[in-house]
Amino acid sequence: MTAGDDIVIREITPEVVTFSRPFTRFYGAFPMGGRSTAIRLSTGNVWVVASTPLSPETKETVNKLGKVEFILAADADHHIFLSEWKQEYPEAKLIGVQGLAEKKRSESLKFDYTYGVDDPKFGFEEDIDSLYFSGFSKKDVAWLHKPSKSLIVADLIFNLPANEQYSKSKSSPKVAFFFPKFEPYSKFHQDFVWKEGKNKEAMKTAAKTVATWDFERIIMCHGDVIEKDAKKAWETAYARYLV
Repeated sequence: MTAGDDIVIREITPEVVTFSRPFTRFYGAFPMGGRSTAIRLSTGNVWVVASTPLSPETKETVNKLGKVEFILAADADHHIFLSEWKQEYPEAKLIGVQGLAEKKRSESLKFDYTYGVDDPKFGFEEDIDSLYFSGFSKKDVAWLHKPSKSLIVADLIFNLPANEQYSKSKSSPKVAFFFPKFEPYSKFHQDFVWKEGKNKEAMKTAAKTVATWDFERIIMCHGDVIEKDAKKAWETAYARYLV
């Protein structure tokens, strides 16, 4: 494990690297952390879910993996750092979700493909399956990196406290006492994904599809990576959709 400043860089497998850092909401009361994930595809090129800054250490690590071919936004809220990634890797294809192009228009950021608009065949399907959660409030996408059996998500799964993401920070990852427990086995998490499901039938179909995928870990944007019983964690969080 290596780090620069507050960015924690971890090699999950030789092909999968995460970039974790602090990120806090509600005036510091809700330390949720942030995480980007970079994957070296079988082509040798790199696929990145870009949710953290492109620090010098991040850039060095990504460049060692290979040439960046795809930069992805995980949902309609995870877009703060897309411009700096695209500026550094202008030849990479930028992939977003429905509604994001409008949010980024002031930055003159153009997307090559958009989940919910374009045919979801982008050129990385040999390694990574993807599923657009059209019924979820933030229009999230779930990805399965098949070689490492890793499920990659943004706000579809939380796993707080975000210990790894605050491990280089002087701030505590502990959530304020008045916030409920926010991890897949908590009732609050189950209620959260149910409430955020604006189209219940679409959510049921998507949640059941992910439940059939072959994964052993969950790499999420907020909280500690789930390395054990990942399938059980998903099934518990989405139990109301899986009946």
